[in-house]
Amino acid sequence: MTGVPAAAAGGASGARRAGAGAASGKVPGAAVGRTAARSAEGGTSGAGGSGAVAGEGSDSAGLDAQGEEKGARGGKLTAAAVNQASVWNVANLLTMLRLVLVPAFVALMLADGGYDPAWRALAWAAFAIAMITDIFDGHLARTYNLVTDFGKIADPIADKAIMGAALICLSALGDLPWWVTGVILGRELGITLLRFVVIRYGVIPASRGGKLKTLTQGVAVGMYVLALTGWLATLRWWVMAAAVVLTVVTGLDYVKQAIVLRRQGIAERKAALEEKEA
Repeated sequence: MTGVPAAAAGGASGARRAGAGAASGKVPGAAVGRTAARSAEGGTSGAGGSGAVAGEGSDSAGLDAQGEEKGARGGKLTAAAVNQASVWNVANLLTMLRLVLVPAFVALMLADGGYDPAWRALAWAAFAIAMITDIFDGHLARTYNLVTDFGKIADPIADKAIMGAALICLSALGDLPWWVTGVILGRELGITLLRFVVIRYGVIPASRGGKLKTLTQGVAVGMYVLALTGWLATLRWWVMAAAVVLTVVTGLDYVKQAIVLRRQGIAERKAALEEKEA
């Protein structure tokens, strides 16, 4: 019992069994070779199995890659469809409503000679709705990523249109001096043009003073639209005075920011050009 080690005996026995299986036709030839090799090496050879798994993994990876590519193409098509339909989002619909309210406001403001308290109250309601939608459409566009090219153009137009219509109507009816209308509208149009001039160098952000100016203008013009008397008529004069002061001060601040922004932009471009040439 001391002649042959157990492992060698097991290997020889395994080889004999493999040969017998091959002779009887029950074991395929490839299986015979693999069985014999495993038996001879003590069952440690797994290269064949690993190769099969690797091959299957390669096929699976290829299918996954094809699926990802198809998914990416589908995602691009979906994004394109969303972008095409995004013009009709809630923010833009509110902007469109504000544009529609402009002629409605003018008609109500000038109805029956422009001095009927009932018609003026309806005109105030249209003006108030327009100012409120101005607040919400911008907030919705920024919060829910609904910013579109249409909104960028139509929103400031709607803002200037409703405010300009109100100021011109009030001055035409003799309720507000023309110079006040000229100062406010001149500032708004001037700053808008200034933004376009310096947009190549950057964007002038809206300041807190500008937001306060817009709020004060809306309140003051709204009070003038209503047929107020007594102390309320005196109060609206002071509110309009504050709006005019804020209009001028914030306008000058925007001019200052535009000059600084332009200088910085020119300096950065010059530095970049010099670095490129060097």
